[in-house]
Amino acid sequence: MTPWMRWLHKWVGLLIGLQFVLWMASGLMMGLLPHDKVQGHEFRAHAPAPRAWPADVLAAGEVLKQAGSAQVIVSGWLLDRPVYQALDGKRQRLFDARSGRAVVIDRELARALAVASYSGPGKPQTPILLDWTQEVRDHQARSWRVDFDDAQDTTVYLSAQTGEVLEHRNSTWRLFDVFWMLHIMDYANRSNFNNPLVIGAGIGGLWLALTGVWLLVASFHLREFVPQRWRRARELTVYAPNGSKLRTVKAAAGDSVYVALARNGLQLPSNCGGGQSCGLCEVRYRGVPPAPTAADRAHLSESKLKIGHRLACNLPLDADIEVEVAGGASLWTEHEATVELVSAITPFLREIVLKPAQPPGPEYQPGAYLQVHVPDYELPCDRIVRPDEHDGDWAALDLPDTLSNREAVRRSYSLSLPIDATDGRLTLLARFSPGRQDRKRQPPGKGSTYLYTLQPGDRVNFSGPFGDFAIRPNAREKVFIGGGAGMAPLRAMIHALLSQGAQERIHYWYGARVLRDAPYVDEMALLAQRNANFSWHLVLSEAAECDDALVRGLVHEAAHDRLLKDHPALLDCDFYLCGPPAMLAATRQLLHRLGVPDEQVAFDDFKI
Repeated sequence: MTPWMRWLHKWVGLLIGLQFVLWMASGLMMGLLPHDKVQGHEFRAHAPAPRAWPADVLAAGEVLKQAGSAQVIVSGWLLDRPVYQALDGKRQRLFDARSGRAVVIDRELARALAVASYSGPGKPQTPILLDWTQEVRDHQARSWRVDFDDAQDTTVYLSAQTGEVLEHRNSTWRLFDVFWMLHIMDYANRSNFNNPLVIGAGIGGLWLALTGVWLLVASFHLREFVPQRWRRARELTVYAPNGSKLRTVKAAAGDSVYVALARNGLQLPSNCGGGQSCGLCEVRYRGVPPAPTAADRAHLSESKLKIGHRLACNLPLDADIEVEVAGGASLWTEHEATVELVSAITPFLREIVLKPAQPPGPEYQPGAYLQVHVPDYELPCDRIVRPDEHDGDWAALDLPDTLSNREAVRRSYSLSLPIDATDGRLTLLARFSPGRQDRKRQPPGKGSTYLYTLQPGDRVNFSGPFGDFAIRPNAREKVFIGGGAGMAPLRAMIHALLSQGAQERIHYWYGARVLRDAPYVDEMALLAQRNANFSWHLVLSEAAECDDALVRGLVHEAAHDRLLKDHPALLDCDFYLCGPPAMLAATRQLLHRLGVPDEQVAFDDFKI
């Protein structure tokens, strides 16, 4: 439940967070705007001093007879004229107190009344009679609008029935009114503080706060607050997949398997440092496994969960337990290699050829990956050497002057060629990660920065190989779909198949943004030319870079339209996928919709 809740919390938080920003920003602006200007006091004339009611007027009773029907009658002044105002429900009528005749608020009288209530430097414009206006929305009857040409664009509104000055509005009030609308989320009438939108946002904010507290509590465990020496000792026994015992380590009760192994020098594969988000630290529980957690279900297939696979970072040592690790002894074996060649294949894809100190064994299979040990470093940005023809691409990046990594980490990179095709060399393909390039800039990737500063002769440490992404030993038709640095393991697999004389049909669909981003294009075209059973399809998502010989669009959609939807024996094919997370997810969903069983789909998820 936790990954799902985190996902929902993130997106609800984005929506509610935007409204919180609007609430705070609009509240701040309303607080900053001058109160007197907002209220229209700046150019409003003072009310005249009270005057004695003249003696030569008609009695209110006489006027009431002429009015016909009225619930209330009150006296007052209209400029210098004494008047009676008769109220009958919502109807209001005005009568001259001396003559008893009805008074009509016409254009000239409205203009005079507006001028009398105004003390600014502006000149009045022609009055306009309105049925209703948003600027005096509480007044439902007709009104006169009189504009003044001052710096504040003042407008005086008067009742068309009684001549009463309703409001003085100006540009400051109008700006305030926009912020008020955003604040109360009433975009139609700007008056209802109890509208469904603001109530929904309030409920969403409350839900966000409660789930945030729940996620915070879920992120901590009581054992984390108990010193290690106060917890009971536990034993963790590690086995290889073949059943041979590798090591038994001591740990404290409550530690995760990942933490316990790391404290004893055994670093499981991980790109998230044990944060339950990458899914690489997979182990198999020997015995009756605990129930899978939400993180286990998010990263491991149902078939693996059934046979006891769990994430080591999410598997607590509540008792003495035994686990199997896929890498075996390689996990704590550190290898050394020398950099022989660094080649810029595309502006942001670089091939690194390593010569290991010890000849690699058969475990270095196509599809496997190495964990490069990235040391702490602090290097000037110009240590990244690039060809002159790539200067324009790199100039568009906003990189810091100093590239740094404060603590040693490990990063995973797949082999991009079989070792028997490189005389025992290890060939990696690394994409440069520039980090975020906006105001919230994040630093470039620690691993890719390190690899991009390597020069021939440099020493590199690594562990591995690891991974279960491998060619299935059969003669079924094979479809490879990839993108970005996903070229690496797929390229190694295709080279291995063709060099071993595979006769089955092999398709390779590779997606890139533009032709400039696509690696090994000529190499793949040459392989297709030399091998009748192999076809190569380059798909570019930006049509401006395409000519008639290239496929336009997204790689999974192109593969579907040109191969999969009309394939006569789709369920007899094996699929191999590798690439950016979005491309990988879209391709897996496509194959699921086409009814391809999960057992026939192998993929390498970079877990980034």
